Amino acid sequence: MRNLLKFLLFVLIVSFGISLLYDYRMKHGGLITTTRRTPEKYTLANSPPVDLKSIGTLAEFDHERRMLVANVLSSVVSVKTSKKIPIRRQYALDPFEYFFGGTPRGQFRNPNDAALVQNSLGSGVIVTNEGHIITNNHVVDQVDDIEVQLADGRTKKARLVGSDSEVDLAVLKIDEPGLKPLKLGDSDAVQAGDMVLAVGNPFGFEETVTQGIISSKGRKNRTDGFADFLQTDAAINPGNSGGPLINLAGEVIGINTAIISRTGGSQGLGFAIPSNTVRMALESLLKQGRIIRGYLGILSNPRRAGQEDDGVVVDEVYPNSPAADAHLQQGDVIRKFDGQDVKSLQHLRSLVGQTQLNKKIDLEVLRDGKSMKVSAEIREQPPDYQTARVIPLPGQPRQPAQPGPNQPVQPGPNDSDEDEEDNNADRLASIQVGELTPPLAKQLDLPAGVRGVVVLSAQTPELEKGDVIEEIDQQPVTSVAEFNKLAGNLDAGAAHVLSVCRHRVRSFVVMRPR
Repeated sequence: MRNLLKFLLFVLIVSFGISLLYDYRMKHGGLITTTRRTPEKYTLANSPPVDLKSIGTLAEFDHERRMLVANVLSSVVSVKTSKKIPIRRQYALDPFEYFFGGTPRGQFRNPNDAALVQNSLGSGVIVTNEGHIITNNHVVDQVDDIEVQLADGRTKKARLVGSDSEVDLAVLKIDEPGLKPLKLGDSDAVQAGDMVLAVGNPFGFEETVTQGIISSKGRKNRTDGFADFLQTDAAINPGNSGGPLINLAGEVIGINTAIISRTGGSQGLGFAIPSNTVRMALESLLKQGRIIRGYLGILSNPRRAGQEDDGVVVDEVYPNSPAADAHLQQGDVIRKFDGQDVKSLQHLRSLVGQTQLNKKIDLEVLRDGKSMKVSAEIREQPPDYQTARVIPLPGQPRQPAQPGPNQPVQPGPNDSDEDEEDNNADRLASIQVGELTPPLAKQLDLPAGVRGVVVLSAQTPELEKGDVIEEIDQQPVTSVAEFNKLAGNLDAGAAHVLSVCRHRVRSFVVMRPR
């Protein structure tokens, strides 16, 4: 009992001492507290450093930009998709199951007894009063559910009306009255330097607006000859896909579709599908359920034209094609198409692809050094276009058929390693790939959900054995056959972006011409 009293007395003395010390520090400013005994004196600035009247033009521009944004935001939507990916689960041995007909060790139960739900985000823009929405095909490709979130937060189920993987456009439909569509502008009138806004859902941040300019026109579309891209420096990031590129009148002049980046985010190199192409694709998808491409019916090697802007040399002519009916001959050089100068094979593809079907156009052709005009009627590309028999070029070795307008260019036999313009198609062709199997994915320690092809050997410093190529220019690589198809269709002389997974790290590899 005496020891307990001593302990309590000791505690009281220590507590009293701590209290005195705390009071002393408080009086002499030794402790920082949130409550001050004496208020601090302060004076806030009561006027801006710049009078708005002296910068009236900038202030007015700011006001007009806010008005522009306010009038387009309600027409831009977020596209949310989900896809169920079946996964297999292996169960531990249950002795009761073993003796009474259960699943033996080492086998799976129902292979569909579980599923991983993969969610993705994209953007879209309302373009009709009836609720049709334009977005990218790669946003909604092979998904189970599509939902559209409106600017006011409402979420609606969307129906896929039609899509096209080559031009990378899709049309969705929601049933909702009172929607405000945006007008599709004239992308042909757009010029480099025009101010534009990119609106979308990057990384899930809805109604994000970025500003920039048109950096360039006529950037090559590496997946289709239907149209060239608009290039912009407005910030475009993952999730912006399918969102609109807006001009000062609030019109849609492009649909954002791709970026070039070493980081996966915006580096000022964004690309949009021109609105005139979008309009043609929209009407074709709504009326026909598919995109109808124009067809001329010639084959040409892009390196045969000689000088730049010198036209397109006709190497071969498809029988019963518009070119054959117009009596085009091998060796003809197409200089003008419907009054427009033909700068390249890619340019000719674009012109043919955007021409109204059954329209007669004039071609200015150089034949045997003499200029002449012929008339051709553009028709729909036939289903057997790529396998049709062609007329060989007389007096010359037979070359593999080169695609006509609206088909990707494939490297010809003259594109050797010794060529000064060695291209990416040659470099990718040197890469040997194999199928990615589940055991191999486990051996490579890959994250779940990785799909692609495995690099077996590569004579290029950007890739290593064991790398998994998931995409080429944002086009998914699902098999060795798909890899060979994409690699064979790459545009000669241009940089290409590969999405690569190495162990558990995903990155982008830019392959440039040597």
